[in-house]
Amino acid sequence: MTADVYTGKHRRDDALRAPARSLPPQAPTWSKAGRLLAAQVVVIAKEPYPGRVKTRLTPPFTPVQAAELAAASLSDTLVAVAGTAVARRVLALDGTPGRWLPGGFDVIGQRGHGLDERIAWALADARVTLPLPVVLIGMDTPQVTPELLAAAARPLVDKTTDATFGLAEDGGFWLLGLREVDPRLILGVPMSQPDTGPRQLARLRQAGLRITMLPELTDVDTAREAERVAAVTPGSRFAACMARLRDPAERAIAAFQ
Repeated sequence: MTADVYTGKHRRDDALRAPARSLPPQAPTWSKAGRLLAAQVVVIAKEPYPGRVKTRLTPPFTPVQAAELAAASLSDTLVAVAGTAVARRVLALDGTPGRWLPGGFDVIGQRGHGLDERIAWALADARVTLPLPVVLIGMDTPQVTPELLAAAARPLVDKTTDATFGLAEDGGFWLLGLREVDPRLILGVPMSQPDTGPRQLARLRQAGLRITMLPELTDVDTAREAERVAAVTPGSRFAACMARLRDPAERAIAAFQ
Protein backbone atom coordinates (compact mmCIF):
# COMPACT_ATOMS: atom_id res chain seq x y z
CA MET A 1 0.00 0.00 0.00
CA THR A 2 1.12 3.55 -0.66
CA ALA A 3 -0.26 6.96 0.16
CA ASP A 4 0.50 8.42 -3.27
CA VAL A 5 -3.13 9.37 -3.89
CA TYR A 6 -3.52 11.28 -0.64
CA THR A 7 -4.18 14.98 -1.22
CA GLY A 8 -5.46 16.04 2.21
CA LYS A 9 -3.79 18.00 4.98
CA HIS A 10 -3.48 15.44 7.74
CA ARG A 11 -0.03 14.62 9.03
CA ARG A 12 0.67 11.26 10.55
CA ASP A 13 2.82 12.75 13.33
CA ASP A 14 -0.08 15.00 14.36
CA ALA A 15 -2.45 12.03 14.35
CA LEU A 16 -0.16 10.08 16.64
CA ARG A 17 0.53 12.91 19.07
CA ALA A 18 -0.40 12.19 22.70
CA PRO A 19 -3.90 13.30 23.79
CA ALA A 20 -4.35 16.54 25.68
CA ARG A 21 -3.97 16.17 29.44
CA SER A 22 -7.54 17.23 30.07
CA LEU A 23 -8.85 13.98 28.55
CA PRO A 24 -9.36 11.00 30.87
CA PRO A 25 -6.52 8.49 30.40
CA GLN A 26 -9.01 5.61 30.06
CA ALA A 27 -11.08 7.11 27.24
CA PRO A 28 -9.96 5.52 23.96
CA THR A 29 -13.26 6.35 22.28
CA TRP A 30 -12.52 10.06 22.08
CA SER A 31 -9.81 11.79 20.12
CA LYS A 32 -7.54 14.62 21.23
CA ALA A 33 -9.64 17.08 19.22
CA GLY A 34 -12.42 16.96 21.79
CA ARG A 35 -15.32 14.56 22.15
CA LEU A 36 -14.80 13.06 18.72
CA LEU A 37 -14.76 9.39 17.90
CA ALA A 38 -11.19 8.40 17.04
CA ALA A 39 -12.29 7.07 13.66
CA GLN A 40 -12.71 8.23 10.08
CA VAL A 41 -15.61 8.01 7.65
CA VAL A 42 -14.91 7.57 3.94
CA VAL A 43 -17.49 8.28 1.24
CA ILE A 44 -16.68 6.53 -2.03
CA ALA A 45 -18.38 8.33 -4.88
CA LYS A 46 -18.39 9.34 -8.52
CA GLU A 47 -18.61 12.93 -9.68
CA PRO A 48 -22.33 13.36 -10.53
CA TYR A 49 -21.83 13.84 -14.26
CA PRO A 50 -24.64 13.00 -16.73
CA GLY A 51 -24.26 9.58 -18.28
CA ARG A 52 -21.77 8.34 -15.68
CA VAL A 53 -24.00 8.06 -12.60
CA LYS A 54 -27.38 6.52 -11.81
CA THR A 55 -27.73 5.04 -15.28
CA ARG A 56 -30.43 2.65 -14.02
CA LEU A 57 -32.66 5.68 -13.44
CA THR A 58 -32.81 6.26 -17.21
CA PRO A 59 -35.58 5.89 -18.13
CA PRO A 60 -37.79 7.35 -16.74
CA PHE A 61 -35.31 10.12 -15.96
CA THR A 62 -32.99 11.70 -18.47
CA PRO A 63 -29.22 11.42 -17.90
CA VAL A 64 -29.17 15.04 -16.71
CA GLN A 65 -32.00 14.43 -14.26
CA ALA A 66 -30.33 11.23 -13.02
CA ALA A 67 -27.16 13.22 -12.40
CA GLU A 68 -29.17 15.81 -10.47
CA LEU A 69 -30.57 13.06 -8.25
CA ALA A 70 -27.09 11.63 -7.79
CA ALA A 71 -25.78 15.05 -6.77
CA ALA A 72 -28.62 15.47 -4.28
CA SER A 73 -28.01 12.01 -2.83
CA LEU A 74 -24.29 12.70 -2.54
CA SER A 75 -24.92 16.10 -0.93
CA ASP A 76 -27.22 14.60 1.71
CA THR A 77 -24.66 11.87 2.40
CA LEU A 78 -21.84 14.37 2.82
CA VAL A 79 -23.97 16.49 5.15
CA ALA A 80 -24.61 13.44 7.32
CA VAL A 81 -20.91 12.63 7.42
CA ALA A 82 -20.05 16.25 8.20
CA GLY A 83 -22.42 16.04 11.17
CA THR A 84 -20.78 12.90 12.53
CA ALA A 85 -18.37 13.45 15.43
CA VAL A 86 -15.35 11.66 14.01
CA ALA A 87 -11.71 12.68 13.79
CA ARG A 88 -11.57 12.72 9.99
CA ARG A 89 -13.88 12.76 6.96
CA VAL A 90 -12.67 11.58 3.56
CA LEU A 91 -14.14 11.64 0.06
CA ALA A 92 -12.69 8.95 -2.23
CA LEU A 93 -13.71 10.47 -5.52
CA ASP A 94 -13.76 9.34 -9.13
CA GLY A 95 -13.83 12.72 -10.82
CA THR A 96 -13.47 16.34 -9.76
CA PRO A 97 -14.94 17.95 -6.62
CA GLY A 98 -17.72 20.47 -7.20
CA ARG A 99 -19.72 22.99 -5.22
CA TRP A 100 -21.59 20.08 -3.64
CA LEU A 101 -18.53 19.28 -1.50
CA PRO A 102 -18.73 20.91 1.97
CA GLY A 103 -15.67 21.94 3.93
CA GLY A 104 -13.92 19.62 6.32
CA PHE A 105 -13.25 16.73 3.92
CA ASP A 106 -9.96 15.34 2.70
CA VAL A 107 -10.22 14.27 -0.94
CA ILE A 108 -8.37 11.24 -2.25
CA GLY A 109 -8.48 9.68 -5.68
CA GLN A 110 -9.86 6.23 -6.34
CA ARG A 111 -7.59 3.50 -7.68
CA GLY A 112 -8.21 0.06 -9.04
CA HIS A 113 -10.52 -1.27 -11.72
CA GLY A 114 -13.48 -3.17 -10.33
CA LEU A 115 -15.57 -1.87 -7.45
CA ASP A 116 -14.01 -4.40 -5.09
CA GLU A 117 -10.58 -2.90 -5.78
CA ARG A 118 -11.81 0.66 -5.44
CA ILE A 119 -13.42 -0.09 -2.08
CA ALA A 120 -10.41 -2.02 -0.81
CA TRP A 121 -7.89 0.67 -1.76
CA ALA A 122 -10.08 3.54 -0.54
CA LEU A 123 -10.14 1.88 2.88
CA ALA A 124 -6.42 1.14 2.76
CA ASP A 125 -5.40 4.61 1.55
CA ALA A 126 -7.41 6.29 4.30
CA ARG A 127 -6.01 3.97 6.96
CA VAL A 128 -2.36 4.27 5.90
CA THR A 129 -2.45 8.08 6.10
CA LEU A 130 -4.21 8.11 9.48
CA PRO A 131 -4.07 4.91 11.58
CA LEU A 132 -7.64 4.96 12.90
CA PRO A 133 -10.60 2.65 12.23
CA VAL A 134 -12.39 3.35 8.94
CA VAL A 135 -16.10 3.33 8.09
CA LEU A 136 -16.89 3.40 4.37
CA ILE A 137 -20.20 4.22 2.72
CA GLY A 138 -21.31 5.03 -0.81
CA MET A 139 -23.41 7.84 -2.29
CA ASP A 140 -26.64 5.85 -2.72
CA THR A 141 -28.17 6.18 0.77
CA PRO A 142 -29.16 9.82 1.33
CA GLN A 143 -31.24 8.68 4.33
CA VAL A 144 -28.09 7.90 6.33
CA THR A 145 -27.76 9.87 9.57
CA PRO A 146 -24.90 10.92 11.85
CA GLU A 147 -26.36 8.62 14.49
CA LEU A 148 -26.08 5.58 12.20
CA LEU A 149 -22.51 6.46 11.27
CA ALA A 150 -21.53 6.97 14.90
CA ALA A 151 -23.09 3.60 15.74
CA ALA A 152 -20.89 2.04 13.05
CA ALA A 153 -17.70 3.72 14.28
CA ARG A 154 -18.07 3.48 18.06
CA PRO A 155 -17.64 -0.30 18.54
CA LEU A 156 -14.58 -0.24 16.26
CA VAL A 157 -12.98 2.48 18.36
CA ASP A 158 -13.91 0.73 21.61
CA LYS A 159 -12.45 -2.52 20.20
CA THR A 160 -15.63 -4.43 21.00
CA THR A 161 -15.93 -5.46 17.35
CA ASP A 162 -13.63 -5.89 14.36
CA ALA A 163 -16.09 -4.94 11.62
CA THR A 164 -19.39 -3.15 11.22
CA PHE A 165 -21.62 -3.97 8.28
CA GLY A 166 -24.89 -2.77 6.80
CA LEU A 167 -26.77 -4.84 4.25
CA ALA A 168 -28.78 -3.14 1.50
CA GLU A 169 -32.30 -4.22 0.66
CA ASP A 170 -31.34 -5.15 -2.92
CA GLY A 171 -28.74 -7.68 -1.81
CA GLY A 172 -25.73 -5.37 -1.70
CA PHE A 173 -24.31 -3.49 1.26
CA TRP A 174 -24.32 0.17 2.17
CA LEU A 175 -21.66 0.29 4.91
CA LEU A 176 -18.42 -1.47 5.76
CA GLY A 177 -16.38 -0.51 8.79
CA LEU A 178 -13.05 -2.08 9.76
CA ARG A 179 -10.90 -1.68 12.87
CA GLU A 180 -7.87 -2.97 10.95
CA VAL A 181 -7.87 -2.75 7.15
CA ASP A 182 -6.78 -5.71 5.06
CA PRO A 183 -7.60 -5.40 1.33
CA ARG A 184 -7.92 -9.20 1.13
CA LEU A 185 -11.17 -8.87 3.07
CA ILE A 186 -12.76 -7.21 0.00
CA LEU A 187 -10.72 -8.07 -3.09
CA GLY A 188 -12.40 -10.69 -5.25
CA VAL A 189 -15.90 -10.32 -3.79
CA PRO A 190 -18.27 -10.02 -6.81
CA MET A 191 -19.85 -6.58 -6.70
CA SER A 192 -23.20 -5.32 -8.04
CA GLN A 193 -24.74 -8.78 -7.78
CA PRO A 194 -27.96 -9.87 -5.99
CA ASP A 195 -25.86 -11.64 -3.34
CA THR A 196 -22.96 -9.19 -2.99
CA GLY A 197 -23.90 -8.26 0.58
CA PRO A 198 -24.16 -11.83 1.91
CA ARG A 199 -20.95 -12.79 0.11
CA GLN A 200 -19.06 -9.85 1.59
CA LEU A 201 -20.44 -10.70 5.02
CA ALA A 202 -19.34 -14.31 4.57
CA ARG A 203 -15.82 -13.11 3.71
CA LEU A 204 -15.66 -11.17 6.97
CA ARG A 205 -16.92 -14.15 8.93
CA GLN A 206 -14.46 -16.50 7.25
CA ALA A 207 -11.67 -14.20 8.45
CA GLY A 208 -12.86 -14.75 12.02
CA LEU A 209 -13.89 -11.13 12.59
CA ARG A 210 -16.33 -10.04 15.25
CA ILE A 211 -19.08 -8.24 13.34
CA THR A 212 -21.67 -5.70 14.46
CA MET A 213 -24.60 -5.37 12.06
CA LEU A 214 -26.23 -2.06 11.20
CA PRO A 215 -29.86 -1.67 10.05
CA GLU A 216 -30.68 -2.66 6.49
CA LEU A 217 -31.20 0.34 4.20
CA THR A 218 -32.57 0.87 0.71
CA ASP A 219 -30.01 2.25 -1.70
CA VAL A 220 -31.11 4.27 -4.70
CA ASP A 221 -30.63 2.50 -8.02
CA THR A 222 -34.10 2.53 -9.60
CA ALA A 223 -36.91 5.07 -9.87
CA ARG A 224 -39.08 3.11 -7.43
CA GLU A 225 -36.26 3.00 -4.88
CA ALA A 226 -35.78 6.73 -5.37
CA GLU A 227 -39.45 7.32 -4.58
CA ARG A 228 -39.26 5.19 -1.44
CA VAL A 229 -36.14 6.90 -0.13
CA ALA A 230 -37.52 10.36 -0.89
CA ALA A 231 -40.64 9.48 1.10
CA VAL A 232 -38.62 8.75 4.25
CA THR A 233 -36.35 11.79 3.94
CA PRO A 234 -38.67 14.82 3.97
CA GLY A 235 -36.74 18.05 3.92
CA SER A 236 -33.69 16.49 2.31
CA ARG A 237 -32.06 17.67 -0.89
CA PHE A 238 -32.89 14.31 -2.41
CA ALA A 239 -36.60 14.57 -1.58
CA ALA A 240 -36.71 18.13 -2.95
CA CYS A 241 -35.04 17.02 -6.18
CA MET A 242 -37.48 14.12 -6.54
CA ALA A 243 -40.44 16.43 -5.97
CA ARG A 244 -39.21 18.73 -8.72
CA LEU A 245 -38.70 15.87 -11.19
CA ARG A 246 -41.60 13.63 -10.13
CA ASP A 247 -44.38 14.66 -12.53
CA PRO A 248 -42.42 14.21 -15.78
CA ALA A 249 -40.98 10.94 -14.43
CA GLU A 250 -44.41 9.59 -13.51
CA ARG A 251 -45.64 10.27 -17.02
CA ALA A 252 -42.63 8.41 -18.41
CA ILE A 253 -43.18 5.47 -16.07
CA ALA A 254 -46.83 5.25 -17.12
CA ALA A 255 -45.76 5.17 -20.77
CA PHE A 256 -43.60 2.11 -20.10
CA GLN A 257 -46.33 0.17 -18.27
